[in-house]
Amino acid sequence: TMFTHIHSTLDLFHPHFHLTAVISNPVNSTVPIAAEVLKKAGVYNPKKLVGVTTLDVCRANTFVANSMGVDPKDVDVTVIGGHAGITILPLFSRVDGAKFTDEELEAITVRTQFGGDEVVAAKAGAGSATLSMAYAGFLFTENVLKAMRGEDVVQCAYVESDVTDATFFASPVKFGKDGVEEVLPIGDLTAYEQQWFDKMMPELKKQIQKGVDFVNK
Repeated sequence: TMFTHIHSTLDLFHPHFHLTAVISNPVNSTVPIAAEVLKKAGVYNPKKLVGVTTLDVCRANTFVANSMGVDPKDVDVTVIGGHAGITILPLFSRVDGAKFTDEELEAITVRTQFGGDEVVAAKAGAGSATLSMAYAGFLFTENVLKAMRGEDVVQCAYVESDVTDATFFASPVKFGKDGVEEVLPIGDLTAYEQQWFDKMMPELKKQIQKGVDFVNK
């Protein structure tokens, strides 16, 4: 498996890493896998392990910007939860000036959650969203480098967290010179967002546990 091959590399070099950013899917499980591997090696630091969920933010920004007729660069949607299907929860209610009917909100939420499936279908199964993932990885890394230079950086990421009762959760995170500086609270949710949150949590916890069990079986 992927983590069998990189186990020795993590053992040797992780203490010297500024940050280990996991972008390989399924992120909901691969980040807990990495955490367990690092714990076994005695080098786990939750401030230096993150899952990259920037692609979800990029999709949410694009969809809401298109609906508003603005540039996606001028939009920053908070996306919480995880990085797969219904565990992805974009908080469109927090976008200034965005107005949706119930039907439009449902459509744009589901499209954000399952945008990867849309790309696979468009490619007739011959590929996935590799270019957009690369772009999202670039944006995430660029922001981490800015934080290393002392700039104020807050971006959504999937990290060890106590903002919910899931051990890992994606939410706004403040990055600093040493990695994760602060995991920010998610704040109040609308009734619509709370419905998705309640639906998402059991699935997210199951995927986290699957990663933990994979290492410890």
